[in-house]
Amino acid sequence: MGNSEGWSPSQISKIQRSFASQSLMATLGAQLSRVSKGEIEITCPILEGSQQQHGFAHAGLTFSIGDSAAGYAALSIMPEEAEVLTSEMKIHLLAPGRGDVLVARGKVIKPGRRLVIAQADIFGVTEGQETHVATMLGTLVPILPK
Repeated sequence: MGNSEGWSPSQISKIQRSFASQSLMATLGAQLSRVSKGEIEITCPILEGSQQQHGFAHAGLTFSIGDSAAGYAALSIMPEEAEVLTSEMKIHLLAPGRGDVLVARGKVIKPGRRLVIAQADIFGVTEGQETHVATMLGTLVPILPK
C-alpha cells in the first residue's frame, strides 16, 4: 500500500486501524490499496454474496466502498484527533458493476474546517481493464473531541 510523504506513521496507522474496524468492509472483502493525503483507494472483490439478480455488483456494494473511500480521503486531511461522519452522499450509477473487483478512488475536492467535500469514482476491473461504474459526491463532517 502506498502512502504520502510528510505523514506521520501514526496518521497512516490511524486510517488503517479505523478501516480494519469496519465490520462491513471486512464482510465485503474490501481492502485499503492506497493511502495518501487527500486520496484513498479501496479494492473489493465482487463476491457472489454481493451481487444483484443479474450477476452484477449490487449498487449497495458500489455505494459502500465509494462512501468509505470518500470518507477516508476526508479523514486523511483532518487533524489527527478527528473522526469523520458522512452527512450527505450522492451516487450516479454509470454502468453495471462487472469485473473481478471494484476499485473505489476517493479524493478531497474542497477541504474545510466544518465540512469537507469529497468524491469517489468506482471502477469495475476485468483483466486490468477499468470500466467507470459510478461517481459519487458527498459532504463529510469532522468530529473533534470535546
